[in-house]
Order: sequence, then C-alpha cells, then structure tokens
Amino acid sequence: MSQETGGPDGDHVVHVGRQPIYDRDGAVVAHELLFRAGATASTASRRDAHATARVLVAAFTEFGLDEVAGGRVCFINLTRDFLTGQLPLPFDCSQAVLEVLETTDVDEDVLAGVTALAEQGYTIALDDFVFGTSHERLLDIATYVKIDMLDADEATVRATVLNCRLHAHLQLIAERLETPEALDFAMSLGFEFFQGHVLGRPHVSSTVALAPSRLTRLRIMAALSVDDVDIDGLVDLVGQDAALSLRLLRATNAASFGLNRTVSSIRDAVVALGLTRLRQWVTLMLVADITEADPEQLSQLLIRARCCQLLAEAAALPGEPAYIGGLLSAVADLFGEPTDRVLNGVPLDQTLTDALLAGTGPLGEVLATVRAYTAPGAAPAAASVTEDPAALASLYLTAVRWANSTLSDLSAELRHPEPDPAPQRH
Repeated sequence: MSQETGGPDGDHVVHVGRQPIYDRDGAVVAHELLFRAGATASTASRRDAHATARVLVAAFTEFGLDEVAGGRVCFINLTRDFLTGQLPLPFDCSQAVLEVLETTDVDEDVLAGVTALAEQGYTIALDDFVFGTSHERLLDIATYVKIDMLDADEATVRATVLNCRLHAHLQLIAERLETPEALDFAMSLGFEFFQGHVLGRPHVSSTVALAPSRLTRLRIMAALSVDDVDIDGLVDLVGQDAALSLRLLRATNAASFGLNRTVSSIRDAVVALGLTRLRQWVTLMLVADITEADPEQLSQLLIRARCCQLLAEAAALPGEPAYIGGLLSAVADLFGEPTDRVLNGVPLDQTLTDALLAGTGPLGEVLATVRAYTAPGAAPAAASVTEDPAALASLYLTAVRWANSTLSDLSAELRHPEPDPAPQRH
C-alpha cells in the first residue's frame, strides 16, 4: 500500500509497493499493491483503514493506475470498513480485485457487504485462506483463493486445494513462494497463479504528493451534502484545494468514467466525475490525509494559479485552463518534479499540454510570464500578453489578496467555526 513521509517544507512522499502475480507460463498478469512506510521498506507495517485509503488515493490519483499497474489488474487488501460500505470504493469494478484479509471476521455484516460488492461486479479474492474459518462463507462469492505456501504443511495444502476444487469457479493463487521447491510443489498441485519472492520481490515506487487542507475538504463535504448543490460554489471550493484539484483531474481520466473528451477546467472535472463520485473521493481523502497543508506552500500555489487566470482573462483568453496550468506548473516547481510527471494521468486538452510542456501559444506566454514574475528576485518586464508592467503588477496583487483572503477565511473558520444548519443528506 502507501504511506507518506514528511519533508522539511510540509510536502510528503507517497510510497506504493507492488508485487507481481504470475500465470503458469511465467507471464505477469496482475500486481498486488502493498503498504510501505518508506522507499526502502520491504514489508508492510500496518493493515488498517488509513493504509488502505492511502493506497487507493495514491494508486488512482497521485501515481495514476497505468503507471502503477501497467494496464494490469491490481489486487488491493480491504479492511472491514470498506467491505461493509462504511468507506467508499471510488473506482470501477473492472479496475481492481478486492482482497478479504484473513484477519477479517466474516460475520453477517461482512457477508452482506461482500455479496453486495460482488453483485456490483467487483471481483473478490480471499487472502491467506484456511479451511475451518468464517471465510468459507465467501467461497461461493469469491473468484480467487490465495493459499499461503511459506512453511506450509504439504498435507494441509493438498487438502485445501482439493476442497477448493469442489467449487469449480475458483482460481487458486499460491502466495509467499520463497523457494524453487515450493514453486514446484505449487505447480504440481495445479495452482493457476503464483506470487512470492522466488518469482519477484515487491518494487516500491515513490512520488511527491500534496498535503491538502482538511478544513477545505470538510467544507466541500458540507457543500455536497445538501439536496440542491451549488455547482458554482462547489467549483470555487475545489479550486481552493490544490491537491484535490490535481487529484480530481487525474481521476476523471480513469477508463471507468467513459469520457469521450478531455478536461481543461475544474468545472469540467466536477461535472464529468459527478457529485456522487466526487463525494466518494473527498470522503476517502479525508480518511487518507495525515497532515495539514503548509500555509505558505498553499498560498504560493493559489497565487500562481489565480494570477495566471487573471492575466489570461485580461488578454481575452479562457481563464479556467490558465488557472489549471498555473496550478500544475506551480506544483511541479514547488516539489522539483518534472512537469511531464506531474501531468501524468491528467486529461488536459492539447493546447494546455503544449503550453505547459513546450511553452507554446498565448497560454504558454501567460504561464511563462507569471512563473517568471512570481519567481524569487526582481520581477521581470511584462511579456507580450500584456505590454503594461503596471497592469501585471496589479493583477499579481489582486491574486495575492484573493489567496490571502481565501486562507484567512479558512483560518478564521478553523478558530471560530460558526454553527451551520444541519444539512439534508441524499
């Protein structure tokens, strides 16, 4: 799964371990995503709802599922909260296999929850399966059964395989294969799939992720919880959360959403994603977050994005793509990430992509002008998008005031929250 390690400037690094699953011909057919506390960690250190939430957010938004899984299916361990529907699964049923951990007691609530997930089309796997446990109740629902081969008693493994074969639909995965002898034994028993260090150790990938504002998330959740959602107000709130904006843009690129066009604005992302899916993502991210955004970093991100928007509108260019471009370029600069890495999985239109990567077109001039103007040191002369340096300075100061006002409102709300009327829920 994933974890975050804090940096001196308030940024954090997300680590996702993945271990390949092979078929009988030795081809990689899937990956299991594993929790890792650091880039050099070799084992998982926790299996709770927080860890599961972090791997879902990291895999589907911060890394991009294609980068993590290479187009293959992902196996993801789920805790009771996810299995019973207390926490949402914000992805399509075709994108992951849901593993029921051996530590989960399959009571009536879990049985009902897993049955509902299977009826929705999700594929179920039973992890570290042992006969004589409550997990037998899920055999008719599951597609995969994983059997632990490390130091396993051969007679017990044979009996488990024979009993599983009474359920003709089940496919068996031999896991924790540590030696060639264990692999040969599993092959002889007819396992369909294989996983373990003898075949491939987990590979840990890392990327920088933004630590978002929990308070903004809470306000977005409140805005989403009323019957008549104010789309304009919602778009404004999402635009104030740099990390959420970036994640939602990436989320809209998931194949499950069936988009036949690219997204170039936060409004497009909100509409394309839909209020239900947006509510699921915000809920999941609230569970996943462990740190608040650094106020100075958030301020600089908002200033850059807003200044790009204002400068574009002054030049009779669309403002929302400029805001997104400013946001993405600021994220890349802030964390020292290559721009193309930041853009991975973000479904931008070609004009904005070219502006960010090559600096071409009027939008490229806007981004370059604001980037240079907001860089440390003396502000440069205005670029061709505005021949008036004073006008550029005025736009910049307007962006600063807007960012300061936004952050001030959030801080005041945090210090002196005013009671809101109880929202009606759908």
